[in-house]
Amino acid sequence: MASLRDIKGRIDSTKKTKKITSAMEMVSASKMSKAEQNAKNFVPYSEKIQEVVASIASTTDSGHPMLTEREVKKVGYLIITADKGLVGAYNSNVLKKVYKTIQERHSSKDEYTIIAIGRMGYEFCKKMDLPVSKSITGVADQPEFADIKELASETVQMYTDEEIDELHIFYNHYVSAISQQVTSNQLLPIMDLGNEGSSQSQYEYEPSEQTILEVLLPQYAESLIYGALLDGKASEHAASMTAMRSATDNAKELIDDLTLSYNRARQAAITQEITEITGGVAALE
Repeated sequence: MASLRDIKGRIDSTKKTKKITSAMEMVSASKMSKAEQNAKNFVPYSEKIQEVVASIASTTDSGHPMLTEREVKKVGYLIITADKGLVGAYNSNVLKKVYKTIQERHSSKDEYTIIAIGRMGYEFCKKMDLPVSKSITGVADQPEFADIKELASETVQMYTDEEIDELHIFYNHYVSAISQQVTSNQLLPIMDLGNEGSSQSQYEYEPSEQTILEVLLPQYAESLIYGALLDGKASEHAASMTAMRSATDNAKELIDDLTLSYNRARQAAITQEITEITGGVAALE
């Protein structure tokens, strides 16, 4: 059995850990609240630009490559992960899904490439020897579009230049503070504009619909990447909050168990001392 000093030391260290995880939980909760609001605030812009693009595309025979399927020779996978751990299964769930998809769809590294947002995703790809063409790490907890504009623009340009023929994105969708869902969507070619074209009569285009479409389509694709990042960041902070809450609860349970062990050991020591004193008195008699 561990000594009283050892048990007391474990109790003290666990209490310190509990304070740290409790503080980290509160920090993550604050970040999650702001990130969730950022994601919600971005939705109206995303919906409006989709409406305008759909309106033009439904009435214009543009043949734009971003709206046209072509033979798939190479696929791009954009993955969004965190830059750190302590977020439960947030990173591993996305990476497992990406890796499984690659294993099922491809037999050669020449058939795909990866664009990684987040250190954990980048390091995973390097460890598994997966081809990474572009990456960015150190993204802010509350990212601005400028933070990833270059990466988003270059990724979309890869499709335009036919370096890739499809672009898929993998990230954690924020459902609630206790639930995040791994999500994968095809970003390019754009195939899911919906039926917003019925609102075409609301708009008058200058200089021309075709010219505006050339500008809006890349912006729309980039906005989808940014929107997924905002969604992913809200999920990341929620996962961190949940993980730290679980760690705090586990620390509390451990403290309770150690305190019980400490009291039992202390009681046993006292009983032993009484027994020894009683035995000594009996021997003197």
